[in-house]
Amino acid sequence: MSATLKEIAQRTGRSITTVSRALADYDDVSPETKSLVRRVAGELGYTPNLLAQRLQKRRSDTIGLILPTFGPRFADPFFSEFLAGVGNMAAEHGYDLLVSTQAPGDREMQVYRQKVQSRQVDGFVIVRTRRQDTRISYLEETGFPFVAFGRTENDLDFPFVDVDSIQGMRLIAEHLIGLGHCRLACLAPPSDLLFAEQRLIGLRQALTDHGLALPEALVVLGDLTQKGGYQAAARLLDSSQLPTAVVACNDLMALGAMSAIQERGLVIGRDIAVTGFDDIPMAEHSHPPLTTVHQPIYRIGKMVCEMLIQLIQGEDLSPSQVILEPALVVRQSCGSVGH
Repeated sequence: MSATLKEIAQRTGRSITTVSRALADYDDVSPETKSLVRRVAGELGYTPNLLAQRLQKRRSDTIGLILPTFGPRFADPFFSEFLAGVGNMAAEHGYDLLVSTQAPGDREMQVYRQKVQSRQVDGFVIVRTRRQDTRISYLEETGFPFVAFGRTENDLDFPFVDVDSIQGMRLIAEHLIGLGHCRLACLAPPSDLLFAEQRLIGLRQALTDHGLALPEALVVLGDLTQKGGYQAAARLLDSSQLPTAVVACNDLMALGAMSAIQERGLVIGRDIAVTGFDDIPMAEHSHPPLTTVHQPIYRIGKMVCEMLIQLIQGEDLSPSQVILEPALVVRQSCGSVGH
């Protein structure tokens, strides 16, 4: 059982108030007394009451992250890697990470308001930003600290880290066109997500540069899951004219598409190419390994968390908006092997 302030006071011959102020590093306690109190506290195995300290300074030392997920399962390796980055950086700075899940909508905003008003967290990490994002608008209006992974379309001046999705999809398209593909299909994310628009823009720009088009019939919406990718690819495969390549806007949908294609007896990389976006660990070990766009998900998690902690501590962010360059990772799923 942990020692008490009273026991430390008795051992050092100081008052409980002096002991408490010494442990809290108040300036009105002499360095000699602080040293004595800390040494005795260590000898007695004293553990400070962190909750009481947090209440006293009106901070929770906790970062909030509400994952916008649907359904009963949470098995997205993208978020797992991102959470690891956020959590490890938070721990380095002595912060806890409070993670919860909530489908987008009114209930989601109720949770944000409740956590802000109760000061249950000191700030939020925002993920999967939307075109018109009520989470960001609310936090901006209340002046509550947050940093986002992603942007919105209404040009709010808020801190974020993002990857250049337009350029990433251009890299994919240029690679496929270079291999001779001219009929590309796209498995697109829900249209309310801003990166969905950016990735479609990048794909269309590259095709236009080469005199090619992306017909609306070859753009199929998915929900960013393997099941969604499987179902979207199945719809494409039922059409009268097959695409020569399926460009998925994330790796999970690409992996689902690969399953649907292989079920039809087609060979990926020979009969039809498949590409993804994210470079989750599963991408390298799929059959065949998946050509994709690498974004440093773990590093982004750490960056976003570190920026948020700076904000919470009243420091200036410079820069406050970071856009990272993507990188193409060529594997066998598009019929060529990377070196």
